[in-house]
Amino acid sequence: MADQEALLEEINQYKQEKESVRKILGQIGGAGDAKKEKITGIAFTSLVVLLFAFDFMRHALHLPVSFIPEMFSVEIAVLLVSIKILWMIHRQQKVEHFQFWILNTIEFQMNSSAVKIRKIEKMLEESAKQNSPKE
Repeated sequence: MADQEALLEEINQYKQEKESVRKILGQIGGAGDAKKEKITGIAFTSLVVLLFAFDFMRHALHLPVSFIPEMFSVEIAVLLVSIKILWMIHRQQKVEHFQFWILNTIEFQMNSSAVKIRKIEKMLEESAKQNSPKE
């Protein structure tokens, strides 16, 4: 029974750690930002398509529009695409920084465990030497 209770305790601890990691990932840019990113992506795409369509229709139909210079909407569309690319690069850097942080933490834990294992091995060797029959 004690083994089963210990196992249930470990499972509960694992679930709590999993939830805390999920919250941290959400703060960094996990599932919580997906809806916002989708809306932003649709807005950028719609603006770019509308600006290109406006300029194309103006040239195709030879419409005189005096309040906007020629090719202005294309220039604005290119600017929007550039902003979107910069934003995507920034988001990717955040993800890569978080991955580096996680890997660095894992490496630190592994090194710490390796040091502890070496200490335990030394203690076992010393214990074995002390308990061995002396000739």
